[in-house]
Amino acid sequence: MKAKTREALIAYIFLLPNLLGFLIFTSIPVLVSLGLSFFDAQLAPWPQVLTTKFIGFGNFIRLLGFHLQDGAWAANDPNFWKFTGNTMFLMMVIPFQIFGSLIIALIMNQKLKGMVAFRTIYFLPTISNGVAIYLLWQWVYNPNFGLLNGMIAKFGSMLNMELQGPHWLSSEAWAKPSLMIMGLWVVIGGHNAILYLAALQNIPKDFYDAASIDGASHSQKFWSITWPMIGPTTFFITIMSVIFGFQSGFMQAYIMTRGGPNGATTTIEYYIFKNLYEWHHAGYAASIAWFLFLIVFLITLFNWRFGGKLVHY
Repeated sequence: MKAKTREALIAYIFLLPNLLGFLIFTSIPVLVSLGLSFFDAQLAPWPQVLTTKFIGFGNFIRLLGFHLQDGAWAANDPNFWKFTGNTMFLMMVIPFQIFGSLIIALIMNQKLKGMVAFRTIYFLPTISNGVAIYLLWQWVYNPNFGLLNGMIAKFGSMLNMELQGPHWLSSEAWAKPSLMIMGLWVVIGGHNAILYLAALQNIPKDFYDAASIDGASHSQKFWSITWPMIGPTTFFITIMSVIFGFQSGFMQAYIMTRGGPNGATTTIEYYIFKNLYEWHHAGYAASIAWFLFLIVFLITLFNWRFGGKLVHY
């Protein structure tokens, strides 16, 4: 056996365990879910027996199609469009998360005493267990003995007024804003801030020195040097945040609201869960998952096609 062939064989042997894991736990399930999306596949209660009936694009027509009802067009699955709207509404917090992360990164980039401890404190929510964080915020939002309503009542007593906070998680008007506030708290000092911090530290100091000699103010330095230089990082964070926004929403809905009230906090991801594990519509759940994949795929294509034109590298 030639040395080159032997080296290649040894390399493939080392790659084999990871390749088998990818095939068994990723590729095959993905292909199975694609196949299920073309079937009316129902999971019977225990023992989980799968019954299938081929319906072609029936699931996708039900998911995305419309029909005439009383002289007007109505969605075949109005819940899907409602929950898609919920998902996109919750994503409206993304600009605030990005802006907040940049502010935190600018603060963490200063050479001040205790900055290491400051960075650690702001990064802790990111590495903490998600269930613990959601249970903590469920207590914060409790209308009777929660921290937030307690603070509102205390502030009212200071003004000799009787103030009462809303039912944060059980009110349709407040449920989504409550999750958005919590998401802002979790993300603002996490990975995005670390990415911004790395980008800030990679900007050559000579640029700022030259700007200072020219008499540039702090705001001029930011808009003329800092902002363009961190443009690739901002673009990357934005794209990844949008992708994550479409794929998120399950854990907080499952733990904190169960998708309520009246479906106000049900997202696409949680809708997939309910179709598969509560209503046992495996085929329909697979079709929703593949529609979500298509959205993420299109966003990724947009990133590849226009990323280099939108930012300065």
